[in-house]
Amino acid sequence: MTEYEKMLAGQWYNPLDAELRQLRLTSRENCTKYNSTGASHHKQRRLLLAELLGTVGQHLFIEPPFFCDYGKHIHVGDNVFFNFNCVLLDVAAITIGNNVFFGPAVQLYTVNHPLAAAERRTGIEQALPITIGDDVWLGGGVVVCPGVTIGERVVVAAGAVVTQDLAADGLYAGNPARWIKNVNN
Repeated sequence: MTEYEKMLAGQWYNPLDAELRQLRLTSRENCTKYNSTGASHHKQRRLLLAELLGTVGQHLFIEPPFFCDYGKHIHVGDNVFFNFNCVLLDVAAITIGNNVFFGPAVQLYTVNHPLAAAERRTGIEQALPITIGDDVWLGGGVVVCPGVTIGERVVVAAGAVVTQDLAADGLYAGNPARWIKNVNN
């Protein structure tokens, strides 16, 4: 398997592989182009997002600056809004449903590193997908860790760190994020 195939399969892989470095470079260049567009350049932004992301739903709005690793592993539904300074490390797939709101500085991390220092020194990484259901609101500064699924109609309070799956219809807060109450009776 190539390092790219290993990465997509959730196996340990070498991120310094030439193909992966080139893919990240292309993504970074596209992010730079997007981030340098003017606020009134809606058509240009839409074209750049279509080139950068894997799937672009209707009425996607991303407030620059926006950063991602590969871009093409990000799949976004309809009516999605990203506020300023969001970071999506899409080493594995990031799937975002419809009607999802991201507060400023939300960060989605699919990538993971070995816990043992000796293994970390080798530079290997692993990635697990993140899935966000419909009608979710992630407050400012929320961090979502690798392998997490967030159910539909969830609200995650500002500053929460999501380390495990969140069931639908709940308000979650804290580090690690924990259930506070039902929000959709």
